[in-house]
Amino acid sequence: MHLHSRTRRGSLAASAAVCALAVTVGGCSGTTKDSARSDTQGAAGKATANPDAELKKGLKLAFLPKQINNPYEKIVDDAGIETTKEFGGTGKEVGPSDASASSQVSYINSLIQQRQDAILIAANDPNAVCTPLKTAMKQDIKVVAYDSDTAKDCRQLFINQAGSEEIGRSQVRHIAEQLDHKGEIAILSATQNATNQNTWIEFMKDELKKPKYKDMTLVKVAYGDDDDQKSFQETQGLLKAYPKLKGIISPTTVGIAAAARYISSSSYKGKVVIGGLGTPNQMRKYVKDGTVEQFSLWDPKKLGYLGAYAAAALASGQITGAEGEKFTAGKLGEYEIGKDGEIILGPPTVFDRKNIDEFDF
Repeated sequence: MHLHSRTRRGSLAASAAVCALAVTVGGCSGTTKDSARSDTQGAAGKATANPDAELKKGLKLAFLPKQINNPYEKIVDDAGIETTKEFGGTGKEVGPSDASASSQVSYINSLIQQRQDAILIAANDPNAVCTPLKTAMKQDIKVVAYDSDTAKDCRQLFINQAGSEEIGRSQVRHIAEQLDHKGEIAILSATQNATNQNTWIEFMKDELKKPKYKDMTLVKVAYGDDDDQKSFQETQGLLKAYPKLKGIISPTTVGIAAAARYISSSSYKGKVVIGGLGTPNQMRKYVKDGTVEQFSLWDPKKLGYLGAYAAAALASGQITGAEGEKFTAGKLGEYEIGKDGEIILGPPTVFDRKNIDEFDF
């Protein structure tokens, strides 16, 4: 479930890259346990955690991604499904072929009828899925959001890839350094209602308000709907509409790959900077051909691994979703639940020409 490192030297280099960011990610929360317990009352209910409880055998976990053909979420879900074997459970992936707001509802209803022990969902819309998820929780089916959150009272836990503020602000910092803090930039997002994308974008906009970015302008937020062809076309549209555009941030693995593909075979190569979130395997050729200097991500296999253990801990009564509770996620070690039921996997890694061949996912 860990990143594949080809050499011990490479592993140490990768660890150093992660540690360099750890300092900035570490301090994102700041409420008391008592206040947060009341905040999560709707999700955790009045259940009492038993940290000494054993993980139940035979647990059934279902992963519901934004869309079934998203390559990034396939990595997450496959890792989570494989992880269930470690504690004697079973897992499966179900989901829609499109990422529209209501496309996940019918799948949630089916999983309720199947009496799954836990539903893990990457929400396309924070509110559209709430009614069936609340129905699931009333029937003692645990709900864990991952990658993209639901409204807070519609699940017990949210497994966040990294601190949302660090993800958003770092995207601006990275592209600003490459542009010498000057020029027009655009954002190529996923869907308009994607919780994670919108949260990151708000932090990007706030970061851009700082004086050091006074010569940078965000001209447009475009939406590729996590569809490869639409993201490709949106990239083309941005460059035609804004001839002075100097950079594009795409905080979605589908979008950044599509944008890089367009730029790589166009006259904009070497003139327009592409940054954002991508996987090493899909971005390797664009880094090596000079289209992309750097991008970021966390290990999606670890995200699925952590999600599976969190869901199992919930379903076994080890935790309820209240702040301050702790559980052990197998080989990843101990995690503590933060405010509003959030669990942060860890800091993102920055990939570039120097380290990209140390990773395989």
